[in-house]
Amino acid sequence: MQRWWKANRPKAPKLFAMELADARRQIAEKPDIGNVYAVRAGGIVVRRVLMPKTRTHVFYEVQGNDQMAMIVALWGATKEHGPDIER
Repeated sequence: MQRWWKANRPKAPKLFAMELADARRQIAEKPDIGNVYAVRAGGIVVRRVLMPKTRTHVFYEVQGNDQMAMIVALWGATKEHGPDIER
């Protein structure tokens, strides 16, 4: 997605990377910041946060007692449907 952004948004080629870094930092600091999107088998909660300028959702799950967040998808917020994240 970052490669697409750089190629197709020449006026702000670094915006996607900067916004993703900010979202990752926010998620790392407060893993429950995102809205609940789905609950996978085994009770794994998938959350999402919006990168507002690029209009991209970051979907992530928080694992274990150490609250390690793992990004599972990046998805354009303007798409009709979200990603298929079921396992």
